[in-house]
Amino acid sequence: MFTGITEEIGQIKSFDGKKLVIECSKVLEDIKIGDSIAVDGCCQTVVSFDKNSFITNVSTETLNITKGFKPSAYVNLERALLPTTRMGGHTVQGHIDGTGKYLGNSTFELPEELSKYVVYKGAIAINGVSLTVASADKNIFTAALIPHTIENTTFKYLKSGDIVNIETDITGRYVEKFLSRKNNITVDFLKENGFM
Repeated sequence: MFTGITEEIGQIKSFDGKKLVIECSKVLEDIKIGDSIAVDGCCQTVVSFDKNSFITNVSTETLNITKGFKPSAYVNLERALLPTTRMGGHTVQGHIDGTGKYLGNSTFELPEELSKYVVYKGAIAINGVSLTVASADKNIFTAALIPHTIENTTFKYLKSGDIVNIETDITGRYVEKFLSRKNNITVDFLKENGFM
């Protein structure tokens, strides 16, 4: 689990389709093999590291559902949260739902299958950054981006047309699954049991 608060911006040193090498410094401070680090929102497992970088093995599923990893690109990095960590953002799993497109001016476009989980004033993670939805209309939404967030994340490099990783709030997906199951709750049931 993560908070969606970027700890540092790293740079992809190399990616051969499986092995991802990221140069960084802060997230290496207490690193060990097996740790989880969110890379632009994708939870990755550290398989080795040195004093300047860490290495992960990227799964086919990650490559199929995310924007991918381009050598020399900058990425948002966050270590998994500890029980003593302040929850400054929102609960971010590091499980990307899909990608969206940056339209400029803090506005993003999503595929329709993801837009149903985006609600006004709800939480969303874009490239691993916890943000609040400032407006939402069909498959277009605007994120509340403040100068501090822009300056301390890869948003400062974002250009119109760029593809971004999206993780919607998991609560909506749980509610959808619960409501899709056949249940015996009717208006009559609610009345008979004192709920109405």
